[in-house]
Amino acid sequence: MAQACARVDELVRERVPSYYVAINAAKVVAYHEDTELRDAIDEAHLVTADGQAVVWAARLLGHRVPERVAGTDLMLALLARAAQRGYAVYFLGATEEVVRACVAKARALYPALRIAGHRNGYFKPEEEAEVVAAIREAGPDILFLGFGTPAKEYFMRRHHRALGVPFAMGVGGSFDVLAGVVARAPRWMQRAGLEWAYRLAQEPRRMWRRYLVGNTRFMWLVARELLARRGQR
Repeated sequence: MAQACARVDELVRERVPSYYVAINAAKVVAYHEDTELRDAIDEAHLVTADGQAVVWAARLLGHRVPERVAGTDLMLALLARAAQRGYAVYFLGATEEVVRACVAKARALYPALRIAGHRNGYFKPEEEAEVVAAIREAGPDILFLGFGTPAKEYFMRRHHRALGVPFAMGVGGSFDVLAGVVARAPRWMQRAGLEWAYRLAQEPRRMWRRYLVGNTRFMWLVARELLARRGQR
């Protein structure tokens, strides 16, 4: 987490438009199936493992991943950092009710926080250029993008230069968490890599395919990679 926050500080100082992607098991699966998403991830300026399964799999395959950096935790850490360092933030995404609740909660938690603006995530494709122009005009240092995957990755890859924001971050459902609409799993479940089970219990109809089918596919991809490496020895 400390390394990720330090990197964000560097990007804000450099003033070069950049974006961040958090990787979980579902996104690893999608990476192998969606070329546009793959390009967005490959071109990202900062990537962290948002999912204990990804950390474990990476270590199993010999990659050094220090820790899990959950997108929600990073967003909250950056809000605190922004308030301390004078960074301006912008919230884009979710419903009007949720994004307004996010802004209100952020102001309550961090009274010194500079909020450059906010907008809900419901706009037509032909309105995208107008949304991008409005954010650029607002001039935030950090953009929090509350879209789902792959919409947020597509948007950041397409528009990060035009946005002119030093650090754009897709946070998915983290707006719902900040607004108090959705509760996070207990810490022990997060540490045990069971946050997916908690989310599945909360919204089984929406999440079953992502977690049950997606996690099975993820395990198959990891096993395939392990077997391929053993075959090369």
